[in-house]
Amino acid sequence: MKIYADRFPRLLFQIVTDLLVVAWVYAWIRSAFWLHDQVSKLAVPGQKLEGAGTGLADNLADAGGRVAAAPLVGDELRAPFDRAADAARAVADAGRDQQDVVGNLALALAVIVAVVPIVLVLLGWLPLRVRWIRRASAASAVRRSAAGRDLLALRALATQPLRRLARLGPDVADSWRSGDDSTVNALAALELRSLGLKVAGRTRA
Repeated sequence: MKIYADRFPRLLFQIVTDLLVVAWVYAWIRSAFWLHDQVSKLAVPGQKLEGAGTGLADNLADAGGRVAAAPLVGDELRAPFDRAADAARAVADAGRDQQDVVGNLALALAVIVAVVPIVLVLLGWLPLRVRWIRRASAASAVRRSAAGRDLLALRALATQPLRRLARLGPDVADSWRSGDDSTVNALAALELRSLGLKVAGRTRA
């Protein structure tokens, strides 16, 4: 598999582009973690509310248990403490709910911040990169054989801009049909250079 070109400036362009994509992905992932941490700080009031409500409920329940030990009127005296403890537990539950909401919000925002810009870049960069790797790998595998040279020449005729083909001569198509070695070699070299690959040396059948 051919990952990078053999020739400058395409090799330099590929390396710089790949590094920029990696840096882009890293930067947005770091940004997502930072945003998650910042939004998660909004859960601090909920944590304090949960702690205060739980502590108050425990204290009231404990006090109610002690009051209940009083003879005759213990149960009547305990009832207000139980109601107050229930109210404190409701406050603690509200604090936990607030933390859950903040946690879900922090996660959702972090995912959006990371995924959207990364996917946009990958959709533009990855298909082109994979396409080049496939083409370059195939061309690199066949460039030293005579049959591969013919295939490269045919692809050059089919895909290269007319201005480049015209530089090889006005009768380049006729020369290719007649199997002129110099024309076939020139077309194959043109295709290889367009991919940033080195032209093979002496071909062998």
